[in-house]
Amino acid sequence: MAQVEVQVPDIGDFDEVTVIEVLVKVGDTVAAEQSLITVESDKASMEIPSSRAGVVQQLKVALGDKVKQGSVVLLLETAEAAGAAAAAAPAPSAQPSATPTAPPAPGAAAQAQVAAAVSATVPAVVPTAVVATAPAPTASVPAHEPTVAPSAALPYASPSVRKFARELGVPLAELRGTGLKGRITHEDVQAFTQAVMSGAASTKAQQAKTPPPSATAGSGEALGLLPWPKVDFARFGPIERRDLSRIKKISGANLHRNWVLIPHVTNHDDADITDLEAFRVLLNKENEKAGVKVTMLAFLIKASVAALKRFPDFNASLDGEQLVLKQYFHIGFAADTPNGLVVPVLKDADKKGVLQISQEMGELAKKARDGKLTPAEMSGACFTISSLGGIGGRYFTPIINAPEVAILGVCKSSMEPVWNGKEFQPRLMLPLSLSWDHRVIDGASAARFNAYLGQVLADFRRVLL
Repeated sequence: MAQVEVQVPDIGDFDEVTVIEVLVKVGDTVAAEQSLITVESDKASMEIPSSRAGVVQQLKVALGDKVKQGSVVLLLETAEAAGAAAAAAPAPSAQPSATPTAPPAPGAAAQAQVAAAVSATVPAVVPTAVVATAPAPTASVPAHEPTVAPSAALPYASPSVRKFARELGVPLAELRGTGLKGRITHEDVQAFTQAVMSGAASTKAQQAKTPPPSATAGSGEALGLLPWPKVDFARFGPIERRDLSRIKKISGANLHRNWVLIPHVTNHDDADITDLEAFRVLLNKENEKAGVKVTMLAFLIKASVAALKRFPDFNASLDGEQLVLKQYFHIGFAADTPNGLVVPVLKDADKKGVLQISQEMGELAKKARDGKLTPAEMSGACFTISSLGGIGGRYFTPIINAPEVAILGVCKSSMEPVWNGKEFQPRLMLPLSLSWDHRVIDGASAARFNAYLGQVLADFRRVLL
């Protein structure tokens, strides 16, 4: 028997993520690829699997701990050769600081208290949280000035602090962190809320008609909007309350930002996929034994790559006053899961055929449903496709997934009579909805992109050109 360390694998671009669930305990027997812990970043939550099978000897993490790639999750006793045990022996002393074996730090208790407070309604939480953190002087907290544009620099705060701030509607860009190296802490968010609730605003903010103390910073009043209506729904009949899933909380904040900050325009068009659908059905019959099912989405990904090559401004991102034109083609596709929509990313779609794209899409969609997608598998997209073809509908306005500049929405195809110059013929038409960022793309370019995409889908030989 050998004792080995199970470490956090590659988690993409995140420096640290927070442990929000520990799924095993000492003495448990785990299988390879079995989930051990759940971690959460400011974008998504994910499960960390075991790299091998064995018996849990010691846990190296606890709820609230911060981990990163290479952090030790636990010690596992496995049936290994003596040579493997000798090779693994020096590992525990190599990273003593990255494997906390002591109970959670005092900060973890404060985080647990804050998490409990956030689960209640915001108006009831704030005064309680303020009392617990009264030593923080309100004079040191910068006043909330809605008329002042926030700093362009990303606030220095952990994912849990960002989540807490989103729950309370606190703009992190306006806070001055008191933590190590200026990091914004839970206490800073609470102190800021106390200042706003007590009306401690600057004269300039008061002249700008700062919301009254009873209004939270995220109510919309800072933008000159009417406050969000507060309704006792139980007065009208029976109700049930249900917490939003973590995915919906995170994606909701991102969608709100994207809709507000990006000037969306949507073009609608129809593509004739009669011949392509016949080819798809034939392809599935020929590859039935291989177990790979080709969907129309696989053809859409390949056709989108051809359109992105023809119109490179759609394969770009804004970076200040510069446009970043990408030379790679990573396509995101919206996947429906029990907890909400997630967007896996198919990498290097230009280098793969339709069969390989279909196989990889199936694998990514399954991981999405099982909650096992890694951050690396959800990052780096150049262009996103949101397909409702299996459900129905005609057209819709998909929200651009920043920092991309366009997104394609696809609905259910239907047979329609189409005039060919001499007579009406039944043709299978696919509705397309292309949303684009008007700061980067103009209407003429969007119309050409949609028209070319329809031409490729009507005659897929154009992909070879």
